[in-house]
Amino acid sequence: MSNWNTYTNLLRYQDLRFSLDLSRTDMEQSYIDSLKPQIDRAYADLIKTEAGEITNPDEGRMVGHYWLRNADLAPTPEIKAQITEPLAQLKQLAEDVHRGNIAPASGGRFENLLIIGIGGSALGPQLVYDALGTDSMLTTFFFDNTDPEGCDATLKKIRKAGGLDKTLSLVVSKSGGTAETRNAMLEAEKAYEDAGLKFGAHTVAITGVDSKLDKYAVDHAFIARIPMEDWVGGRTSVMSTVGLVPAALQGIDIDALLKGAKDMDARTREQDTAKNAAMQLALAWHHAGNGKGEKDMVVLPYKDSLMLFSKYLQQLVMESLGKEHDLDGNVVNQGIAVYGNKGSTDQHAYIQQLRDGVNNFFATFIEVRNGREGSSIEVDPGNTSADYLQGFLRGTRKALYESGRKSITLSIHKVTPHSLGMLIALFERAVSFYASLINVNAYHQPGVEAGKKAAGDFLETLNQVRGALTGWEKTAAEIAEAISHDAEDVYHALVHLSANSEAIQSEGDNPSEDTFTL
Repeated sequence: MSNWNTYTNLLRYQDLRFSLDLSRTDMEQSYIDSLKPQIDRAYADLIKTEAGEITNPDEGRMVGHYWLRNADLAPTPEIKAQITEPLAQLKQLAEDVHRGNIAPASGGRFENLLIIGIGGSALGPQLVYDALGTDSMLTTFFFDNTDPEGCDATLKKIRKAGGLDKTLSLVVSKSGGTAETRNAMLEAEKAYEDAGLKFGAHTVAITGVDSKLDKYAVDHAFIARIPMEDWVGGRTSVMSTVGLVPAALQGIDIDALLKGAKDMDARTREQDTAKNAAMQLALAWHHAGNGKGEKDMVVLPYKDSLMLFSKYLQQLVMESLGKEHDLDGNVVNQGIAVYGNKGSTDQHAYIQQLRDGVNNFFATFIEVRNGREGSSIEVDPGNTSADYLQGFLRGTRKALYESGRKSITLSIHKVTPHSLGMLIALFERAVSFYASLINVNAYHQPGVEAGKKAAGDFLETLNQVRGALTGWEKTAAEIAEAISHDAEDVYHALVHLSANSEAIQSEGDNPSEDTFTL
């Protein structure tokens, strides 16, 4: 059965070389019409957000990532200056590094970049570097976890790539109190010191004014401190100093990145839904999951340089929309689970289940129409590698639809700073619209905060267990009783201490019979 008539209704921004194809979603106009009150509210909510109203009521914050690519929209001259002045500062920093005005103490120029951050402070820069950093002026590495072996592995790579002496570090944390980032910074600092180098002389902080990190940077004579503002959330910070500083240092055209986002923002402010790609995308999500997130989103970019886009969208979508309560306090348990890899790699991974298994998802294909710069060889008579990539995309899309699996297809001409900026801005606004459609706060993360608190509680238990260990054997229950803590938490603390040579574990027939001693 042909879907030609449906397909030809696709939304195209011809001057941006972008299109959105919802022909395989089976979403009828009547469905859109039924949501008119929610759609009108979503448009109104975004107008209020961009005007500077408090959009994150739990934290009493404005939400200003839309201003980052068009500072003229900032609600006050002070906020506009908070955008334009750091932008000028970071461009000057990048120029000074590239010219060797800011250089290692031993001479020469910086060759490597180590980005120390977590969540949006790492994911955004990772996406941009992976997508656009092929000709980067600085080879870039990441400390994005509090895994000591992960840090060690990265340090080994840095040593093979010129060493820490030639490595400029960026520490990215709004508050300076994020444990994973602080820990990774201290790991990096120790590595520099062990190499006989001053950490501060190789490091730039991107942080809030007067934050813990800001003060640490002053005390340790960092090269520079570049501000980030509290009206920018981590998962929408890639167009802020968080993403622009590393991109500028890598030699990526950040003006084009910002322009792409600005251009998409302009198109998706349009209140004619038929012409608004972000609203159409949000409505397609709503339709696929019955407005309750009943189906997962599988993101399939058919281009190696966009491999991290699904991981980036995991945080943007899931942290924004995965909420227990709506704005009225009702328990709703909303969200859309996101996962993905890249095409056509998935032809040999989980496409089998998508085609024949549980129908609990909708696919989002991202098509890059241009295969490569220059000419291509024929891998078969008349066919190139790019032909095969297009064939796998179209074939998979068709095979899924024939099996009742719905899909969305986004198309761009090629991966450039401008087109990546467009894609990021499109999904940011789609998330904002969808949040309004289902009446949740897209800009807080109480679940994340709950996880941090629980981690802090465990660390407190761990330290009490350390103090309760003695020279004779005890079970977890005995130690738990002594320090008035849950026996399972105590057991996990004891196993951790044993695995890291702080205790000796003697295993019984089950965990309750295991004993521990110094």
